[in-house]
Amino acid sequence: MSEVKEPAGRQPDIRATAVRLRVSIGAFKRRAHEARTEGDLSGPQLTVLSRIDRLGPVTTAELARREQITPQAMGITIASLEQRGLVARSADASDRRRSILSLTPSGQEAVHSGRSAMSDKIAAALAESFTNDEIEVLDAAASLIERLSDLL
Repeated sequence: MSEVKEPAGRQPDIRATAVRLRVSIGAFKRRAHEARTEGDLSGPQLTVLSRIDRLGPVTTAELARREQITPQAMGITIASLEQRGLVARSADASDRRRSILSLTPSGQEAVHSGRSAMSDKIAAALAESFTNDEIEVLDAAASLIERLSDLL
């Protein structure tokens, strides 16, 4: 079992932090889902596009493993992205039975543009209600939350 190292002089209540993260991220996800507009990428779709962008060409099974869902469930998300022209499938050169997924130019644009109705709403809320320092903290927290999710 690995031991969590604490900075000298500072001992946060890790369990309380875990609960606050779970509650706040859950509320954020629910509200984002409720406010989603027609044509916007869903959370799972955006997550898959982002993973393919970071990992490069990958199999459906590898994506499913990383998201801790079944390959069949991941296949549904992949199929929707293929229909939208955001993901392309090609045969694996070393094992023709496997398919390798990669982003199409439209998929790369979807990931890198950050343009979506939900992203626009979040950006507007940040601009209207948060200081530049708070936005910097949220930006740093976003990468830490992503790292934490990869460890779960």
